[in-house]
Amino acid sequence: MAAGGGSGGHVTPVLAVLRELKKHDKNLKAYFITDKAFGQQATGIIDTLNFKVPVKKINAGKFRRFHSVSVWKQIFNLPMTFKNIGDVFVTGVGLLQSVRYLRKVKPDVVFTKGGFVCLPVGLAASFLKIPLVIHDSDSLPGLTNKLLAKHATIIATGAPVENYPYPREKTHYVGVPVSAAFRPVTQQEKEKCRSVLGMVDIKKPLVVVTGGGLGARNLNRAIVSVAEPLLKKCSILHITGQSNYNEVMQRAPESADYVVKPFINGLALAFGGADVVVTRAGATTTSELAAMAKPTIIVPNPYLTGGHQIKNAEVFAKAGAAIVVQEDKIVMNPVILKLAIEKIIDDKKTMNDLSKAIYKFAKPDSAIDMAELIVSAAYKNKERA
Repeated sequence: MAAGGGSGGHVTPVLAVLRELKKHDKNLKAYFITDKAFGQQATGIIDTLNFKVPVKKINAGKFRRFHSVSVWKQIFNLPMTFKNIGDVFVTGVGLLQSVRYLRKVKPDVVFTKGGFVCLPVGLAASFLKIPLVIHDSDSLPGLTNKLLAKHATIIATGAPVENYPYPREKTHYVGVPVSAAFRPVTQQEKEKCRSVLGMVDIKKPLVVVTGGGLGARNLNRAIVSVAEPLLKKCSILHITGQSNYNEVMQRAPESADYVVKPFINGLALAFGGADVVVTRAGATTTSELAAMAKPTIIVPNPYLTGGHQIKNAEVFAKAGAAIVVQEDKIVMNPVILKLAIEKIIDDKKTMNDLSKAIYKFAKPDSAIDMAELIVSAAYKNKERA
């Protein structure tokens, strides 16, 4: 049994792990639990597997809080406070649903990848004495995993263990599991990807811009505002997110070299064709880019809980593995983003240096290591029984 939701970054790593588990056991029966809000997207991602994995959608509440907003201001944001209180009860419903579903399918082990939906699932596993394996992608631990850590049989992390407060004896640094499709590509493969993506001039450098599955409005607006001068040097594939697609289409330049898509299911193709990727600092996305050795510009989301993306971006910036541009800077002056892109496109040494530095973060065996930890947790439980 696996669980994850809220964003694609909490679902796509599960695919890589399930594929490895299927190699280990051809008779594997796997199930996936996600939250109702992300249910449709999660189902679409899980359905890309070449074997059947039923998807169960449950109620799950989240605790809303913002990194750069004062605690008191958040407390006196009454609509948000009431939603948080209401979601305590929603999470309770999700816990009951999880207990009922786990009793029904009787899994040998529960693997929670991340997102608030994992709290009721993880607590249900603990209540039913089912081995629980959790994975924390970000460089800073999330609230759900902090709460589940004491119940977990094994804890896996996306960053070195010194970044986390978890018990060392059961914590393992495995990186973030990514599909084998995320790997360095040749120039010929890069041009083939561009052709499949619909780019007209496959020889022209390609910049891929993505704000994640939900999109990033400020990033979208910034790239649109500087697109015309950039198109003299490169093509742009702009992945807007579903909710921002119409706005971008209304403002985007009319050019065959500027391709706009609301969403791409499976970013290996898009990243494969890119010379430069402009992205948020989600742990899964940056791990995928590391595996492909892609020169990257990171625009971290400054508001997400705990400042996870800011911390993730700092780790890459410190290692010289990405150029980090702050969102408030490009809101005030989008030309800053243009200059960052041109710095990479115009300077082969900068491009090569970034590629080599980010590739050092690649963990190609992460999915294998994660699968082995899950199997070991299940076997240990059987031995005790």
